[in-house]
Amino acid sequence: MIALSLAEIAEVVGGQTYDIPDPAVQVTGPVVRDSREAGPGSLFVAFAGERVDGHDFAAAVVEAGAVAVLGTRPVGVPAIVVDDVQTALGALARHVVQRLGATLVALTGSAGKTSTKDLIAQVLQRKAPTVFTPGSLNNEIGLPLTALSATEETRFLVLEMGARGIGHIAYLTELTPPKIGLVLNVGSAHIGEFGGREQIAQAKGELVEALPEDGTAVLNADDPYVRAMATRTKAKVILFGESGEADVRAENVRLTDTGQPAFRLHTPSGASDVTMRLYGEHHVSNALAAAAVAHELGMSADEIAVALSEAGSLSRWRMEVTERPDGVTVVNDAYNANPESMKAALRALVAIGKGRRTWAVLGQMAELGDEALAEHDAVGRLAVRLNVSKLVAVGGREAAWLQLGAYNEGSWGEESVHVSDAQAAIDLLRSELRPGDVVLVKASRSVGLERVAQALLETGAEGEVSAR
Repeated sequence: MIALSLAEIAEVVGGQTYDIPDPAVQVTGPVVRDSREAGPGSLFVAFAGERVDGHDFAAAVVEAGAVAVLGTRPVGVPAIVVDDVQTALGALARHVVQRLGATLVALTGSAGKTSTKDLIAQVLQRKAPTVFTPGSLNNEIGLPLTALSATEETRFLVLEMGARGIGHIAYLTELTPPKIGLVLNVGSAHIGEFGGREQIAQAKGELVEALPEDGTAVLNADDPYVRAMATRTKAKVILFGESGEADVRAENVRLTDTGQPAFRLHTPSGASDVTMRLYGEHHVSNALAAAAVAHELGMSADEIAVALSEAGSLSRWRMEVTERPDGVTVVNDAYNANPESMKAALRALVAIGKGRRTWAVLGQMAELGDEALAEHDAVGRLAVRLNVSKLVAVGGREAAWLQLGAYNEGSWGEESVHVSDAQAAIDLLRSELRPGDVVLVKASRSVGLERVAQALLETGAEGEVSAR
């Protein structure tokens, strides 16, 4: 964080100081909510949760070097006391962003936010110091913490914004007002909470409504819900996509023999070839979005193409492709799932596993509401249509719907099996995997299917695999 005195922080957040011998002492380190991350010069934000109260760690964080605690009550060590910690954290983030002078890039969408954010960050880092959201910390707590990690040297601040309802993104843009706003897509993620795609579009479009007149809205030309958002902003509009009308577009899109996308990138400043290290054709749209942002910030087509071709995956459990010593390839995409990302992952599995046996170990896609049965059925059917060798549906009712879709689509019902939990899936795979097989693992985060991927990799390290 930029250096601020405790007196200045207290004024910004409207708090009272307690047990602070010298209010002129500055916070020079990060703002953290995890006591284990506290260090010299840091500010510890004490949230009181259902099971853990951050205030209980006040003495420990100060001993570790924290300058003070931001909380809701005196704790016997230097503290700034406020009525609401979350509100105070947001106010501090807004103050720091206003002081920074960095260009703030915000992005949202139903799918691909984190992967795209990671691409944007890796491209912009080649131009100037860049701070970006770690992982998927894109809510009312994670976003201000990310903003507060910026320093005086930061020139680009790339922030992922999530939403679970109308007004959520509007609130986040008040904390960190963007200059460039990117909307990737409007899909089925959280459709059960929103009530429909129109409501999702309304929520995502709050980002472009927050842009200033001298800002830029970067919109997906291939998504009609997103493209329509051009009427909701006074900012300049740049379109990306495979459409011929897109300002930043891809031509000659193809997958390499290893399932990695390649294409000819076209921008208003020129064209250049891209071959990505990431897996799956769905990353083409993510790459075009990142290219559009980079173009708007002055990078050439050649610079962008080189950066995209060298960019890797920065966030765990997102199409992590690992080959075991026995030749079994494990694709760990277990961080989250929605209908769009599930279908994209299946297509990537087929591309990676060309000429080999492929396994799709899939679980529930959460928060689909009334669409849940139809969407799970459709994914199961797609697995069969793509000639995935075997679908292993893991879990309860929704997993049964996945398996039933595959069963009804398949010829003899041998293409799919339903198991009760992750351990059952692990046991099945350990007994039936052969050297050279490719296994995709994917479900909503709440299912915890990363345990399957981890167990398979540990098995490979031990050299235990069926040779049948």
